[in-house]
Amino acid sequence: MDTTRSRASSGSPYEGSVGFARAVRVGQQVAVSGTAPIGPGGHVPTDAGEQARRCWEIALGALAELGGAPGDVIRTRHYITDLDVVDAVSAVHGEIFGDIRPASTMVLVAGLLDPRWLVEIEVDAVVPEG
Repeated sequence: MDTTRSRASSGSPYEGSVGFARAVRVGQQVAVSGTAPIGPGGHVPTDAGEQARRCWEIALGALAELGGAPGDVIRTRHYITDLDVVDAVSAVHGEIFGDIRPASTMVLVAGLLDPRWLVEIEVDAVVPEG
């Protein structure tokens, strides 16, 4: 059993100070940390769909860095702050995973670390060896 640990970074300033990686791969398993919709220079889109798109761009980029692809995703989690964003966030998930259909959970939360964030996502994947 391969227990080699590999990490991916998204460049978040919190990775070093908090002590986490954007994603970690051990063997074939990859876990992507909670990913918020932060763009270059700290910009956060106001539209929920664009926020979801940015979250997926970051998370899937980290997955790719560790050898994975969207088809390797087995579970997704969405944390949303308002029921009004369900359709927009779900539509983006459907664009990416419509044919893949991983297990998925969406949770309504009281708030996220930055009040501008309407969505944060997590991903679990099993990637091919090699």
